[in-house]
Amino acid sequence: MADSSQHYLVITALGADRPGIVNTITRHVSSCGCNIEDSRLAMLGDEFTFIMLLSGTWNAITLIESTLPLKGAELDLLIVMKRTNSHPRLDMPTTVRVQVQVPDSPHLIERFTDLFDKHEMNIAELISRTQPASGREKTHASELYIQIAAHSPAQNDATNIEQAFKDLCTELNAQGTISVVNYPMQDE
Repeated sequence: MADSSQHYLVITALGADRPGIVNTITRHVSSCGCNIEDSRLAMLGDEFTFIMLLSGTWNAITLIESTLPLKGAELDLLIVMKRTNSHPRLDMPTTVRVQVQVPDSPHLIERFTDLFDKHEMNIAELISRTQPASGREKTHASELYIQIAAHSPAQNDATNIEQAFKDLCTELNAQGTISVVNYPMQDE
């Protein structure tokens, strides 16, 4: 049961990467009395982005909201904050994970996200990156690597998305793997 005295804040920090920047941010969060419930960090070009879900008392969340913009300015960071609520995790009995390597071209990520949308799955994680093509793949300037994890609130027939994924990989001349895990539904 969620503690009603807990408040939640989502923070995104964006700026030039440099040693110690993440430690400085997390130290500031801790000094305000907040707990990091969840976080993600990614390098995008020369920039890093750090996304956190914080929890704390009303006073702790208010303190971080009032002091983080100044700390962000001091560190030359763009800071975005938004209050949110805690919610119980929904039953997601089906989890699908895919990995794809494909010659890069426009609209590829959209094609794969559309696949999950058509199968009514919620994308929980999306990672993509382009790299120069390896020695044997020199016919294309670069390769796109995609990883997606998605969940479904319904017990979907896994063979449908598996076959659709394989068909899409064939159409796009992509190498891909898919794994589907079905978890038992919890009794109500």
